[in-house]
Amino acid sequence: MTPRSFLLTPELGDYVRRCSEPPDDVVRDLLAETAALAERGEASPTFQIAPEQGTFMQVLTRALGARRAIEIGTFTGYSALCIARGLPADGSLLCLDVSAEWTAIARRYWDRAGVGDRVELRLGDAHESLRALPAEPTFDLAFVDADKTGYAAYVDALHPRMTENGVVLLDNTLADGTVLDPRTDNQRAIAELNVALAADPRWDTVLLPLSDGLTMLRRR
Repeated sequence: MTPRSFLLTPELGDYVRRCSEPPDDVVRDLLAETAALAERGEASPTFQIAPEQGTFMQVLTRALGARRAIEIGTFTGYSALCIARGLPADGSLLCLDVSAEWTAIARRYWDRAGVGDRVELRLGDAHESLRALPAEPTFDLAFVDADKTGYAAYVDALHPRMTENGVVLLDNTLADGTVLDPRTDNQRAIAELNVALAADPRWDTVLLPLSDGLTMLRRR
């Protein structure tokens, strides 16, 4: 039940992970508990990012020297754990989510990893929570993994709140390959956004073939 990229064979996926920094006990236990939710039908396995993406995000957070970050869509907290671990000791991560049940799991693992004091969790509609934040440059890094039809609105709301050279990461921007022939509202929203972002003068844009597609935006 561990998430895998549809772009890789199982063998190549295993190879990628063997050649990356290995997960520690905290990550392994969190992934296992989240996989159990999916096995019981309580959550979709697609809600979880793949381990190699988590490692990439942790390294990227460190490399950027990010101090203040925001995440939209937290689920059981693996992506937030990776970002928080990449922040300095006095860094901060604001997580926006709607589920008290799933984020309760997240809190346990953040505390176990010793980064709970870096993370602030706000429950409620993420669009409203984001719009309520001051529209001024605040965040060095943002990660969006929430309602796909809301991605365009999240990007618009994040722009004035990102610092110069701030980076926004958008998850699932290949939508399991369906962007080539979108059929559902979610698929069409992602496909349309991908085209729009490539021509958006506010951002430098690259769509990375990592996991299920990870778009990286740099605020110009």
